[in-house]
Amino acid sequence: MAAVTAGRPYHIIVFGASGFTGQFVVEEVARCAAECPGSSSLKWAVAGRSRRRLEEVLKQAAGRLSMPELRTDIEIIVADVSIEESLAIMCQQGVVILNCVGPYRFYGEPVVKACVENGAHYIDICGEPQFLEQMQLEYHSKALARGVYVIGSCGFDSIPADLGILYTQRQFKGTLTAVESFLDISSGSQGSSGHDATWQSAVYGFADSRSLCQLRKKFGHKPLPVVGAKVKKRGFLFFSKELQQYVIPFMGSDPSVVRRTQRFLYEEEQQSPVQYSAYVGVGGLFSVFKLFCGGLLFWFMVKFSLGRRLLTMFPSFFSFGMFSKAGPTMKQIEDTCFSLTFYGEGYSEGRDPSQGRPDARICTQVLGAEPGYVATVSAMVQAAVTLLNELHSLPRRGGVYSPGSAFYKTSLIDRLHSHGIMFSVRNY
Repeated sequence: MAAVTAGRPYHIIVFGASGFTGQFVVEEVARCAAECPGSSSLKWAVAGRSRRRLEEVLKQAAGRLSMPELRTDIEIIVADVSIEESLAIMCQQGVVILNCVGPYRFYGEPVVKACVENGAHYIDICGEPQFLEQMQLEYHSKALARGVYVIGSCGFDSIPADLGILYTQRQFKGTLTAVESFLDISSGSQGSSGHDATWQSAVYGFADSRSLCQLRKKFGHKPLPVVGAKVKKRGFLFFSKELQQYVIPFMGSDPSVVRRTQRFLYEEEQQSPVQYSAYVGVGGLFSVFKLFCGGLLFWFMVKFSLGRRLLTMFPSFFSFGMFSKAGPTMKQIEDTCFSLTFYGEGYSEGRDPSQGRPDARICTQVLGAEPGYVATVSAMVQAAVTLLNELHSLPRRGGVYSPGSAFYKTSLIDRLHSHGIMFSVRNY
């Protein structure tokens, strides 16, 4: 583990540790710290608005993990996104800040700003393309100048997809030109559920979707070249023989994040960009009917302030139980897992991608436990550990990056593999 200095006593500070996701991150950091005891141990602290709530989180983690020392040995830092000075003090004490306070469109930028100005690296689990790309536009040059890394979407959105594409490219013998991914989430008898904060991010993200197009124009990017045969877009709803169920395009940040990584690798490493489409399984015909009715209602209501208020006040009702203010039960979390399967095509070694149709295929897969609060926290913490230990392998000594562009030369995939997120090649 990289050394910490007297002026910056903690490797990791978990900000928003008393939030629903933050509590899981605290437990994962505690487990990670226990893996390397002694002089090389991970030094960490928790931060948030309420000292009392943070004490409760540490007490709960101590009981769940049978680590009574967490109640007395872990420092508590009081910090609030609305108080700039408190964020500065927090950031001056940590090497890496894990930001668990969302929705990020409302609460994320003050933390990014404080990290950049005070020399702390920043990692979040954001799945909001507007926020992620806005931070790149506003803070990349500043972060680069100060030697600070700002790396968003280091949870289920979007490490499995972004690093899964990189893994597929490395396993492919030749030039990979196109990939389709299919996400399947399996749950037990109680089904699966998400927390209200994720639902809020979706509500306000869809309501403000037009601003994303305007934001992207500010970058002035030229379109990435299409290498090989252009992939035909699928319909909005179709039956997938790969999943044996109906699927729709994945509405999360994965396509946006993968596109940013592919652009970075094309411009910085002269790597051939990959065309990418992401889909998610929705089940049988009854599930399709519920999705259609719910989606139509959601699409209508997000257009109006009253509709958005109702959506955020009653998440369980409007999402058919998929999201709630209480979040999933431990039983739901334990019984849920995901598989993300990538079907790629391209040109075998020695073949010119500009000539003819693709002649080679590959299938890879990323498997993991419950995506929102198990895989996400594992990915976030391992991203932080990788940053701490392999800083020399990250690009340009600072800047705002997607996970793939930040970690493509590191051992993060291997670290994830040994912490429950497994990458493999399948027969195709």
